[in-house]
Amino acid sequence: MSKGLRLSEKWFRRGLWLVALVFAGFLIGLGGTVVGDLPKVEKQLSLDDFMDPATASALRTAIKTATRAEQDAQGALEQAQLKRRAAQADSSAARDSFNNWLATRHATQLADQDPELIERTKALDALKARERAAGVAVEAQQQAALDARQAAARERGKLNELQEVAQKLLNAENRRVELRVFLYRLALTLPLLVIAGWLFVKQRKSTWWPFVWGFIIFALFAFFVELVPYLPSYGGYVRYIVGIVVTALVGRQAIVSLNRYLERQKLAEQLPDAQRREELSYDVALARLAKSVCPGCERPVELKNPEIDFCPHCGIGLFDHCFQCTTRKSAFAKFCHACGATGGQGKRPPEAGAATA
Repeated sequence: MSKGLRLSEKWFRRGLWLVALVFAGFLIGLGGTVVGDLPKVEKQLSLDDFMDPATASALRTAIKTATRAEQDAQGALEQAQLKRRAAQADSSAARDSFNNWLATRHATQLADQDPELIERTKALDALKARERAAGVAVEAQQQAALDARQAAARERGKLNELQEVAQKLLNAENRRVELRVFLYRLALTLPLLVIAGWLFVKQRKSTWWPFVWGFIIFALFAFFVELVPYLPSYGGYVRYIVGIVVTALVGRQAIVSLNRYLERQKLAEQLPDAQRREELSYDVALARLAKSVCPGCERPVELKNPEIDFCPHCGIGLFDHCFQCTTRKSAFAKFCHACGATGGQGKRPPEAGAATA
């Protein structure tokens, strides 16, 4: 079609396509913002929404209490261990001193040292008792730490069980929310796609075609980019089934449209040559001729062959002769390229007509 357009018209059309793309870009931006905000319609859910608040709070409090008790017991255990080590050191030092003194006592065999022996033995027993008491304190703190640790583990186990049940409920609800958000997107984008289809069929060649095509681009982007990626999968079944259904619908519509087109072409080929030429748009005819196809039936024709004046497939006139200079010209040309005379439907050369007569 571009060969039949004026130079300025070509640039105007390019500018209008730019307008269509810019218009589509702004629509896509607005649509993306709206679609992106759709999930905000639904409440953001968490595990706490699916757990009994009192039970969960009690378990968390028990875990905190047990953890704090474990920490306190661990600190007390460290102190008790330190005291036990000190008591063990004192007891060991006193035992060594007693053994040395006792060896001296056996060597001298002095009876006046018996009271001191008894006193040292008592002191050593006291240190031993202190060491044992420190050991008992350590064992008590170890038991307290173990009890606190086990209590915290039990409470965590109960909380984990509660959270597992809540997680299943949360996952199920998230799937439902995802489906609802998808339906919101579908309710928004599907009418746009339907409107775009209607505009493509009815208005794509109208005066306002840049806005029509801009809206069509926006609708296609909204459907295939803003909607399709969010289609729930459910293991792939939904996407494959939807793909099959959409393909079947589009294929059926394509087959029906093709059959209708062929029927229209058959009916058009039965019309008189002049009527068929009048119904063809000048720009459409030029565009088809530029592709070396018949403007009437769109089948290939050897337009460079000077002996072909009519389409061998549908019979429509492709070339005629100027009224004024009898030059062979395109039957769809508005002016003769040889003399500039007004075109229209020309006639065969006078001599050809006379010979025929």
